[in-house]
Amino acid sequence: MSNHDRYDASRRSSTPSGPDDGWWQSLMAEEHKYAPASAAKPPRRKPPAAGRKPAAPRGEARGGGDGAPVMDWVDWTRVLEIQEAEAVCYAEVVGFNRGGLLVRTQEFQGFVPRSHLAAAADGRRITERLLESYMGVEMELKVIECDPERGRIVLSERAAQSAPGSRQTLLETLHENQQLEGVVTNVTPFGLFIDLGGVEGLVHISELSWGRVSHPREVAAPGDRLQVVVLQLESDRGRVSLSVKRGQPNPWQDALQQYPPGKEVEAEITEVVHFGAFAKLEEGLEGLIHISQMGLHERLDPRLVLEPGMKVQVSVLQVEPDRQRLSLQLLNQPWKDEGSGPQWLDTPGRFD
Repeated sequence: MSNHDRYDASRRSSTPSGPDDGWWQSLMAEEHKYAPASAAKPPRRKPPAAGRKPAAPRGEARGGGDGAPVMDWVDWTRVLEIQEAEAVCYAEVVGFNRGGLLVRTQEFQGFVPRSHLAAAADGRRITERLLESYMGVEMELKVIECDPERGRIVLSERAAQSAPGSRQTLLETLHENQQLEGVVTNVTPFGLFIDLGGVEGLVHISELSWGRVSHPREVAAPGDRLQVVVLQLESDRGRVSLSVKRGQPNPWQDALQQYPPGKEVEAEITEVVHFGAFAKLEEGLEGLIHISQMGLHERLDPRLVLEPGMKVQVSVLQVEPDRQRLSLQLLNQPWKDEGSGPQWLDTPGRFD
C-alpha cells in the first residue's frame, strides 16, 4: 500500500462521498438481530386501551439468514396500507435486545429501534433494564418501514405521538439542499440519526465535518440540536440523507490561497500513526506529516515521540483541495523543545 493509500485509509471518514443504500442496511444489521428475552423478571403489563383486548401473537416466524424473522403469515398488503395511512396500531412487546424491542400484533411481527422509543425523545438513557421493563406491555406504534422482500417491519413509538398525516406531509415538503434543524436521536459508529419532526434522517459519518471524525460521538450526543442540510430524499421509502458539514463553510475551497506551499504555520497534532501524524491547521483542515518529513530515524515509530494535542511548527509541502489532501513537514522537535521527550534520539537529517 502506498503512502497516499494509507493517507486515504486513515482519513476515509472525512471523504466527501455521500451515504449509499448501505446506511440503512447497516442500521438494520445492528437493530434487527432479534434476540429472545433473557431470563427476566415477571412481565410487566399495562391495561389495554379501552375497548381493546391485549394483542395476541398469531403464527410463528421462521428465522432468516441474518437473524431477522421471515414471516410467511403476514398480510404485507395490509401492513403497507397501515404505513401509508400512518395509522396507529397496538402491539405487545415479546422480546428485546440492545437494539430495541420485538413486538407482535394479531397481523404481524415487527421491531421498534431503541431510538424510536418515546423515552429516547425525552432524553432518557435507554438501558437494558428499561428495555426489559417493556416486556408484555402493549404499545401504540406506527409502521415506518415495511420491506416484504426481507421480511422486515420497523415501528416507532415516537411517530405514533405525532398527528395523523404529519410524517407524510413533512416528507412532501422536504427537498434537496434544504437547511433545517433537527434533534439527535441515536449515535452509531457510522453516523447520527436526526429527528426532523416526525421523520428521521441519517447524517453519515463522512458528512459530519470537513475534518476527520473518528466516531460520531465526538460531534454530538442524543438530545443535541443540529443544523443539517438535506442531501438525498427517498419519499416513497421514508429515507432522508442529511449533512452537517454542507451547511458550514468548506475550508478546502480557499486552502491553496491560505496555505501556499512553503508557508510556515503552527499546527496541532490530532492523531499519530505508525507512518506519520495528522496535524490540524484550522477547524476542518488537517494534513499529514509523513514520517519521512519528521527528521526521525526511519525505524522509529512516531508514536514514541508525538501525541495528540502537541503544538508544532510545520511547513506546507503540497495542497490538493479537490482531493482534500495536505502534506506537511515538521520544522522542530517538540519532544525535545518541551523537555518531556527522550533526549537520546538519533534523528539524522535537517535537524542535526
